[in-house]
Amino acid sequence: MIPVITAGIEAQQENFDYLMDELTELVKANNMTVVADVRQRLQKPAGATYLGKGKVTEIAEIAQETGAQFLVLNDELSPTQIRNLEKSIDIAVLDRTELILEIFSNRARSKEAQIQVEIARLKYKMPRLRVAPDIKLDQQSASGALANRGAGETKLELNKRTLQDKISFLSRELKEIDKEFEIKSKSRRKSNLPSVALVGYTNAGKSTTMNGLLSLFSEEETKQVFEKDMLFATLDTSVRNLSFPDNKKFLLSDTVGFVSKLPHNLVEAFKSTLAEVREADLLIQVIDISDPHAKEMIATTNQTLEELGVSNKKMIFAYNKADKAELDYPTIEGMNLTYSARDEASLKELAGLIKKLLFPGYQKMRFLIPFTSGSYLEQLNSQANVLNTEYTVDGSIVTAEVSPIQAQYFSKFTYSE
Repeated sequence: MIPVITAGIEAQQENFDYLMDELTELVKANNMTVVADVRQRLQKPAGATYLGKGKVTEIAEIAQETGAQFLVLNDELSPTQIRNLEKSIDIAVLDRTELILEIFSNRARSKEAQIQVEIARLKYKMPRLRVAPDIKLDQQSASGALANRGAGETKLELNKRTLQDKISFLSRELKEIDKEFEIKSKSRRKSNLPSVALVGYTNAGKSTTMNGLLSLFSEEETKQVFEKDMLFATLDTSVRNLSFPDNKKFLLSDTVGFVSKLPHNLVEAFKSTLAEVREADLLIQVIDISDPHAKEMIATTNQTLEELGVSNKKMIFAYNKADKAELDYPTIEGMNLTYSARDEASLKELAGLIKKLLFPGYQKMRFLIPFTSGSYLEQLNSQANVLNTEYTVDGSIVTAEVSPIQAQYFSKFTYSE
């Protein structure tokens, strides 16, 4: 584990302690360990070094005493602030944005996620390019449009152009992947299957919830998603088919988790991955109720959803890890569920809420299916919740719970005595 110092400024910042605690968790997620936590109260960050001079000196001394290799800061800094700090304390400096980008880069597995993270990293790096210290900048000056702007400036422009070309190339690659996603999405929409998306703070238990539902309502247990007790365990959106015992079927997706101050470029890059959230008929916001900052986590999730342009969607608030919080579970109040993702009874209650919100308008109907229309009987048995079947000389009388679409499709066989 790499030893680091964390630092932040309480410049009239709401939830400062929470954000600093979260920074510690982000550091751990990047295989680092905090050897010192430095905090300072200022009206606003110092222009040159972010932290005040006294704190910079203090951190330099702590770095020497502890052998810390990095200073990790709670905000996004300007390139000048980072350079000045590195000169003053003689260790590398990471701001919050770069730390998150590094975590995402290490965790990205699919080609799509890797491209998305790389685009975000390059956009972060672009304004931070500088000429290497051993290159002497040409200070020549001249008037007119054809003035020699100097070898150093030319080198910078070349580097920026190289980065911009790479961003353009990766963006084109991402568009090709997006086209494949759109084809898959169209196929899903044609199936008329409703969709549910798990959203929420990173490490709240989305993947555990998905795997629990898969074990109960899917034959695809081999397609369980990766889960681990750490921030951003997975960055890839996973979509699975689920089917309740009464033949109500839907698609369930597990999405990348959110965190405070998620870099804008990263949100932009991951918009294609999070398209499942925008297209979902129902959202399940998974919340770690055992965390003392649960309210702040809900606010972060809601803010990120707004940034993604997702609003006015039906949502279940699923308060997970009730066992750790020593709360009674499962309990339901309206669309709020207190549960444990590792408890079967809890998952069945969640399934009941999903069914209630996702499948409105279902009705019990009777159909007389002639023996000559056996294919319709097979469809009814496989797609609807068949409650009873009677056999007569005219055909099969089936009592079933059907969706509005199914009711219309089988309407010609409607039977009434």
